[in-house]
Amino acid sequence: MHKRWTMLVSGKVQGVYYRASTEDVARRLRLTGYARNLPDGRVEVVAEGAHEDLQALRDWCEEGPPAAAVDSINATEGPATGEFTNFGVR
Repeated sequence: MHKRWTMLVSGKVQGVYYRASTEDVARRLRLTGYARNLPDGRVEVVAEGAHEDLQALRDWCEEGPPAAAVDSINATEGPATGEFTNFGVR
């Protein structure tokens, strides 16, 4: 059963290729959704897929790309909506 995870990632996550790197990882995991910068400096990651693939993405998000410094991730889970056809950067 597919789920939807929304993760708000705090720390040094803008201007360090966090969104593009997240897109690469999510596509390898065959997840759908998006990553976007928020005005307050966080990155929002919305992903849909199988639980184990979502967990793999979250594990990656804890570290991020080399230049990132993740302080925390606030994650919520809900039912998948199926509204996405791929994973992209917004």
